[in-house]
Amino acid sequence: MNQINLFIELTRLKKPVGFMLLFWPCSWGLTIAYDFNKEKITYFFFLILFFLGAVLMRSAGCIVNDIVDRKFDKKVKRTKNRPIATGKISVLKGAIYAAILCLIALIILLQFNNFTIFLALISMPLAFSYPLMKRLTYWPQLFLGITFNYGLILGWTSVESQIDIIPFIFYFGAVCWTVGYDTIYGYQDIKDDEIIGLKSTSIKFKHSPIQFISIFYFFFLISLLTVGIFLKLNSFFYIVYLIILLQMIFLQLKKINIKHSHKCLEIFKSNNLLGFLVLFSLVIGKI
Repeated sequence: MNQINLFIELTRLKKPVGFMLLFWPCSWGLTIAYDFNKEKITYFFFLILFFLGAVLMRSAGCIVNDIVDRKFDKKVKRTKNRPIATGKISVLKGAIYAAILCLIALIILLQFNNFTIFLALISMPLAFSYPLMKRLTYWPQLFLGITFNYGLILGWTSVESQIDIIPFIFYFGAVCWTVGYDTIYGYQDIKDDEIIGLKSTSIKFKHSPIQFISIFYFFFLISLLTVGIFLKLNSFFYIVYLIILLQMIFLQLKKINIKHSHKCLEIFKSNNLLGFLVLFSLVIGKI
């Protein structure tokens, strides 16, 4: 039981917001491509596959992140008790866990068409190199957005088997969304990160956080609206879109206070609700 608990802690399974934020873009890409006049069971089957894939890949990503960052994690208050940082789980055992999770994720991936499989496989180097970006650039959040929202493209190709301009517009917006919410998340560790030399947009824009995050959220909202217009979604989409806009303004931007880490975490978690609202807007806009 102790090893099971350590594994759950290592993979952050008790913190579902992480894998849900990976899942939502997958569901968005699938939804904008799917024809709801067809059998609904295929849509829900693909949703389940993407959900399982998100849980597995996020869990594997957490392990790789903890292996690469184990020396830094010891110096940060929020992360110093992570299993690999404390030595409760060895680097070798962590690597084995990550490999097993990736193998199971590969089995799930093989249920999709060949083009989706190909696109997913070529993205793997990106998926596991994010921890290194914090050492090289003040824009690791941008790199995270590029990798974390890749599932939106895969969701589209799982249905269409080809690339189109619509998912790319949405993908650009989703990347901006991630830059915004992960910048908010990064303010929890800003003091420790500055001391140990790690970089982030949270540090680079610490004197103008609301302005910076507002710009990226604006691009996300514009991309979502553009997709709705291109797909000729019905009026219900625009009603929910207004709710999304208000959520981003009043539950996120208006509440940002970088000096209170618990408030930053609360705002970050609210993006799980936003992810659901976007999915709901797309589904109700198409049926």
